[in-house]
Amino acid sequence: MRLRTTWVEPAYLETDASWCRPGGEPAGALANGGAFGAKVASVAPAIARRLANEHGRAVRVLLSREDTVRLGPKRPPLAAGVRADGTGSVHVVRTPGIADAIASVAPDFEVMELDVPGPPTSGALRAAGWAEALILLAAVRGDQPVTVSSPAGAVATVEIDDHRVRVRVDCGNPLDEVVLRSYCVGAAHMALSWVRREGIAVDDAGVVGDLTIRSFGILRAAETPEVDVEVVASDRPPVNGSDAVFAAVAAAEWMRHGCPERWPTDR
Repeated sequence: MRLRTTWVEPAYLETDASWCRPGGEPAGALANGGAFGAKVASVAPAIARRLANEHGRAVRVLLSREDTVRLGPKRPPLAAGVRADGTGSVHVVRTPGIADAIASVAPDFEVMELDVPGPPTSGALRAAGWAEALILLAAVRGDQPVTVSSPAGAVATVEIDDHRVRVRVDCGNPLDEVVLRSYCVGAAHMALSWVRREGIAVDDAGVVGDLTIRSFGILRAAETPEVDVEVVASDRPPVNGSDAVFAAVAAAEWMRHGCPERWPTDR
């Protein structure tokens, strides 16, 4: 079983922002949304601090969409193969922490990190590395329905047909079930879009060519099937459940289309 992914823009709604007083500490970029992990190492706070100190006055920094795409981290592309016995190999763009993320769920995968011209990458993005590994393992097993267990201990089971995505998630006793359901619906949409549509153009010098929301290939709401979410009652402490849903939906959608080697499958 083989899989090749490409450069994908996180495409979060609220672009990176920060503000700072002269000599002060800049506001964290996560204040206006977590961006699926893409703002963990945002450049905005450092820029706000530098400009505030240079000009001797409070400064607010707000990145444009184009700057966010050029400067922000992407999911590391990879090419991987897995055998029926669960062993495999992964070639992935060099990214801090990515080998450990893959090994956390697929210890029998050999991971080789490569230096590739392109935008920055981050292992902090949603389920980076371990989702791809679990997707490959689910596909080689032929799971139906697909069940994924995340490193955090969440379990998601998913079935997909032409009109509906059925999700069952066990992630402990949720802090807020309504919020959990909304996160799971969002994760399902993100996974469908990742497998089928999303990708950005990067030239031989590593420069990103797609700079607008429309060019990222995001699955439109009108094209998204209904998502039913069942939350399993549990007394366990709560853990992140939406990342497990993200991986399980991606695996189920890929398998539903026959596991084509290249993602996105529809572009």
